[in-house]
Amino acid sequence: QVQLVDSGGCFVQAGGSLRLSCAASGSFSSANVIVMGWYRQAPGKQRESVATITSGGSTHYADSVVGRFAISRDNRKNTVYLQMNSLKPEDTAVYYCNGLWAFGNYWGQGTQVAVSS
Repeated sequence: QVQLVDSGGCFVQAGGSLRLSCAASGSFSSANVIVMGWYRQAPGKQRESVATITSGGSTHYADSVVGRFAISRDNRKNTVYLQMNSLKPEDTAVYYCNGLWAFGNYWGQGTQVAVSS
């Protein structure tokens, strides 16, 4: 019922910036989403939450990205963004978009972010 397509990941030098996008499509109403978020998984590590935004607009960030990353959404475009600034090598991971609706939990395919020192 919902398809999430992640994009925007690439190779960047430490200190640089990237903006990830997650476009949602399918049979749903953006007003009915409970929460959307970005997660990441580095090689050999578990997937972890990076940032989330609720239907009411409340945001939450992992301690490691506070002050550097910002999550936002455009309901008209059914798109969620993750603005990443001051990137560090430890931010290197595959980033996944996630969306939770009352009828199900959905993941994007992932987009690779690689930060060089």
